[in-house]
Formats: sequence, structure tokens, C-alpha cells
Amino acid sequence: MATYALIYSYVDDAAALDEARPRHREFLLRLGEQGICLAAGKFAPSEQPGGLLIFRHDDRDELTDILSRDPFQLEGMVTGAKLIEWTPAVGPVAPDLQ
Repeated sequence: MATYALIYSYVDDAAALDEARPRHREFLLRLGEQGICLAAGKFAPSEQPGGLLIFRHDDRDELTDILSRDPFQLEGMVTGAKLIEWTPAVGPVAPDLQ
């Protein structure tokens, strides 16, 4: 199973993001319950609007299809998205190498 980092850039509209965020979080919580979403969060207020999300899935194309249903994407909150396969070596999202 591969691990992926997704870097989102958001619209610069805090009110719109706040209005859409509950649906976005519910979507991610459901993926978390399925073991797909490992971690997610927005960047600090001092950074450009965006977020970092970590996923685990065995099929990149299927994951991309799943992520296309994220309410943030459907509602136009995402201005850029970069999905990168990532190999964590240590920490809670690193695969068990034993």
C-alpha cells in the first residue's frame, strides 16, 4: 500500500472556506474510518491558504477519483492540488517495516 501527500492551495476567501469546511471534514473523517486518510490539516494563518493531507491507498488512480469528490474540490475551494507518492521512514504514518 502506498502513502501519498496531497498539497492543496485554497481560494483566498476565509468566509467561503469556513462555510464549506464542515462538509470537507466529514468527507475526510469517512476516509479516515476506511483507513485511507491518515492526517489532514490546513496551513497556519501566516502561510498561503492551503493544506496538507496524507493518504494511504493501493491504487493512485482510484485515490484520485475518490479525492475528486472532496466537497472542497466540488465547491471550488481548491485552486491547486499536487498528489505526491511519499515514503515516510519514521513516525506514526510510516509503514511497519518489521
